[in-house]
Amino acid sequence: MKRTKPLFLGMLCLILACNQKNKAPETVQQISPKFERLPYNNPDLVVDLGVGLWASPLPMDYDEDGDLDLLVSCNDVPFNGIFFFENTSSEAFPVFEPPVKVSDPIKHIQVSYVNGNPRFLRPGEELQDFKSSFTKKVKALFPSEAFSKLHNKIRFNQWKYVDFENDGDLDIVVGIQDGEDYGWDNAFDDQGNWTNGPLHGFVYLIENVNGAYELKHKILAGGKPIDVYGAPSPNFDDYDNDGDLDIICGEFLDKFTYFENIGTRNAPEYAKGKYLKNREGILTMDLEMILPVSLDWDKDGDIDLVVGDEDGRVAFIENTGKVQTGMPVFENPKYFKQRAEHVKFGALVTPFSTDWDEDGDEDLICGNSAGHLAFIENLDGGDTPKWDAPKLLESEGKVIRIQAGENGSIQGPCEAKWGYTTLSVEDWDHDGLKDIIVNSIWGKVVWFKNIGSKGKPELGKEQPIQVKWKDSTPKPEWFWWNPEPNTLATQWRTTPTAIDWNKDGLMDLIMLDQEGYLSYYERYKNEAGTLFLRPGKRIFHTTNGTYDRKNILVDSLNGPLRLNERKYGSSGRRKLAFGDWDTDGDMDIVINGINAVLLENVGQTPNKVDFKFKGDFSSLKLAGHSTSPTLVNWNTDGKPDLLLGAEDGYFYYWKNE
Repeated sequence: MKRTKPLFLGMLCLILACNQKNKAPETVQQISPKFERLPYNNPDLVVDLGVGLWASPLPMDYDEDGDLDLLVSCNDVPFNGIFFFENTSSEAFPVFEPPVKVSDPIKHIQVSYVNGNPRFLRPGEELQDFKSSFTKKVKALFPSEAFSKLHNKIRFNQWKYVDFENDGDLDIVVGIQDGEDYGWDNAFDDQGNWTNGPLHGFVYLIENVNGAYELKHKILAGGKPIDVYGAPSPNFDDYDNDGDLDIICGEFLDKFTYFENIGTRNAPEYAKGKYLKNREGILTMDLEMILPVSLDWDKDGDIDLVVGDEDGRVAFIENTGKVQTGMPVFENPKYFKQRAEHVKFGALVTPFSTDWDEDGDEDLICGNSAGHLAFIENLDGGDTPKWDAPKLLESEGKVIRIQAGENGSIQGPCEAKWGYTTLSVEDWDHDGLKDIIVNSIWGKVVWFKNIGSKGKPELGKEQPIQVKWKDSTPKPEWFWWNPEPNTLATQWRTTPTAIDWNKDGLMDLIMLDQEGYLSYYERYKNEAGTLFLRPGKRIFHTTNGTYDRKNILVDSLNGPLRLNERKYGSSGRRKLAFGDWDTDGDMDIVINGINAVLLENVGQTPNKVDFKFKGDFSSLKLAGHSTSPTLVNWNTDGKPDLLLGAEDGYFYYWKNE
């Protein structure tokens, strides 16, 4: 391994000083006096390289030592900025150093390689002298408002340089995602067919005409405008090594479309697009909202792809140099690695603290936006645990991954690869082993039985939670599908809390019902000894007014605790943790918010529990869409502390003082 050069360290310090003037470098303590980003405390550990939600890779030799480093732009909350991952080796697949923040985030930033040198554009502008000034030296190129007049719902706006017709000057290509036909929400018919249109991903040419830029047209392929499924991220390079520029586009989902140049370098003409594939089938990323960049990463003479994923990871996709049936052949994505710094699991991570391996300390079982479940092992206990890397959990020998598929998300087919698993861990079937109870993007509440042994957990097949309904199974009125009899279908992305609420020795369930009210589903045994839940009861009430789904006071009247009053895509999304936060002998609730909100238990009878809304723990915004709380007690002082999973996939710790 090559050592970092002292000269570069001096340069980096100078760059950081210039670009973070009057700001100290970010540390976990600066996140908040109370919320601290959770460290691995495991210096020898190697994990997936990652930033927060949405990774936009900007590969370049940032430290000018002859190898390619990674800059990654991330517009997330709270992990946002442009981060430098140093390559300290000359290997094609290095282990990078942990990230150093070098700039504030830059929305829609793209890198283009011109004569081997990186150039950085955002809509309408080039960011000149990028490494030392970032956004301080800006060159206007073309009014970006031109595209706002053409499209009403632009989510991705991607500008890159290319000498399109090989005349010696730089033209601009622009990738635009148009969501107007899609509409985004609640458009399934009663058969689960999406009745709105698709996402569109168009590619425009802005031509350099005698030094002035002119918007020309959408680029054609197969005689029609290029139109991939959103987020086109257009890349122009000679992927098949025949001397002209082809196009590879990403999309909002997980695939890559290849448009072969069947014309010439000077007069390009593009064939109809085809998905990239190799011997294993169509090439896909693990998640969606992918952002590819093309360059010769491994310096072997062909053009590879470096691709950002929605969960903050970045993958290397190697060009094999082979061409089959007119298409370059790429290897499957291989996700870059870094030295471990802060614990992270995907995006919208949903932790639950429990001693999963029965070794006397608290581990974490987590869900995330990808629909996975993972075990993050506490390796040594203590006040500041040492953590292992997340290990994906399996059911019957296969990795668990709950996904929406074509019609499982109320927000439509573009969310096919998301799962939004959220969970609790308890002995659901009272056999002495901890099971996992899960809700997801579907709103179907299921559980995985632990079929292993004490200290050696193993999960069986997914099973529905059983509720004895008097009539047909209720559901949110906007679900296009009907749940099976005696199952539980409620609002999506909400925590199912398994808890023996009435202390009768049977595990109950508390979670949002189909209308967003926090409800108590009592467990009982029927005459045959089979365990069922009774229909939910709305026993939880407010004492200081009614609050909406964003924890804003909307009415002075009290009533049943309704944690989400909205419908469709705005429904659900509430995360809960039960525990005696104020150590007064009763169960309080911590719920998600801009960080977290305390609902204090101020009075309880068997049929009614009164809660007082106590407000946010802090003014710090940790949530983009949501956070997810769990209570921990690593120092074993008998007083619960708070651990929040955030949208950025990191964990934030609040010590209860």
